Amino acid sequence: MELHGEVSSGLGRAHVFMAQNHYQDQFRGILGGTAWPGTLNIKVSDEDLTQYLALRQKAGIDTLDATDERRNKAQEIDTSNIEALRIRGFLREGRSFGGATAFKAQIRTEDMDHIECAILIPDLTRHVEVIEVIAEVFLRETLDLTDGNRVSLNLV
Repeated sequence: MELHGEVSSGLGRAHVFMAQNHYQDQFRGILGGTAWPGTLNIKVSDEDLTQYLALRQKAGIDTLDATDERRNKAQEIDTSNIEALRIRGFLREGRSFGGATAFKAQIRTEDMDHIECAILIPDLTRHVEVIEVIAEVFLRETLDLTDGNRVSLNLV
């Protein structure tokens, strides 16, 4: 599966979650090293959104915000060869940190070779049209990205 979208700014709150040792220990198993303490947001639309909804469905995430037609199209997409990796949540000092599902991928631009990464779908998220991407490196800097730049994500 290949997804395309535009870089967009997020709320700037991912670093709070990404910095947690419990998550970082699990990210090492997916990325091979610790993840940069933040996510890169990629806004998708049209067919890319439908494919992303199929990933969300595979992760067990509600897709009720999508139209019935788009949700039905997403259900028809074969995701059986894509491995969903579970990120366990935890409770610390009375605060709950939710779980997520990760999918290994590679991100690239027209000008740059691919970089290993993972698509991260938190169990609790308001982002229906936004893919959150994690990697060992600061992707905005490494790929020289600004809002509106187009990128491709290839699931591996």
